Amino acid sequence: MDDVVRVACCQVEPAVLDLDATLDRLEEVTGEAAAAGAHLVVFPETFVSAYPSSVWAKALAGWAEDGAKEAFAMLARSSVDVPGAACDRLGAAARDNGVWLVTGVNERDPERPGTLYNTLLYHAPDGRLALHHRKLVPTNHERLVWGQGDGRGLRAIATPLGRIGGLVCWENYMPLARFALYESGVELYIASTADDGDAWQATLVHVARESRAFVISPCHFQRAASYPPEFPLRRLIEKRDLIGRGGSAILAPDGTYLAGPLYGEEGILYADLDPARLIEERQRFDPAGHYHRPELLQLHVADTVR
Repeated sequence: MDDVVRVACCQVEPAVLDLDATLDRLEEVTGEAAAAGAHLVVFPETFVSAYPSSVWAKALAGWAEDGAKEAFAMLARSSVDVPGAACDRLGAAARDNGVWLVTGVNERDPERPGTLYNTLLYHAPDGRLALHHRKLVPTNHERLVWGQGDGRGLRAIATPLGRIGGLVCWENYMPLARFALYESGVELYIASTADDGDAWQATLVHVARESRAFVISPCHFQRAASYPPEFPLRRLIEKRDLIGRGGSAILAPDGTYLAGPLYGEEGILYADLDPARLIEERQRFDPAGHYHRPELLQLHVADTVR
């Protein structure tokens, strides 16, 4: 990381379970962020086209739960095929705006479409898919929705902005997954999430202080009123207002806040990241450098694809 980088952390609501309309929203917000000078634009966990909240996804555990299978099918139909037309639209949004674009999606593999994945897609300013990471272990009720990911995206990649990589939500509690990013030199750490609890902020502070990287954490924002009338499990959400209240934030390598946390509303958080902060904070602690003992402790990452 050589120059100041402006990042946009987008806490915006998708068009819930509507793939095309969600991509329209993403294109609009990406354009707004680019116009504000952002070089890196980041969207929350499974922004395309909805995070399956435990408020309703718990119903998928019921063998005879009315509407459960239909709700899963609706989520699958609004997912992103990789490769596929929706993935190409994400690349076009990055290319048209000249930005690095990181998007959380529900992913479907066209060759094996029966399983969904919780995925982060990193598109470069030329539109190419530069990094593809699937969440390694779905959390709690998420295991009813997504399959387990693989190791292919478990690293940071070199870009003109700096070395970018990230993990999804509670993957950030997996010490070895974090260290895989540290060993690959992460400088811009993406922590895309749906965790809107107060305790998540302590996690972000720890990750920033441990990684000595900038942390960009977009959190999902959802309102019950945004679900389509035909949603098969509407009875489980109809008495609620906010399903996901947000909590997006951008942190410096010492764990201090540069923007956010933002709760209860949509918005785009911006921060200008000064590379000098990386050097200053790593003088005392570099987790994969002078504060590492590779002759005693080693990590092997199986970067095979499922």
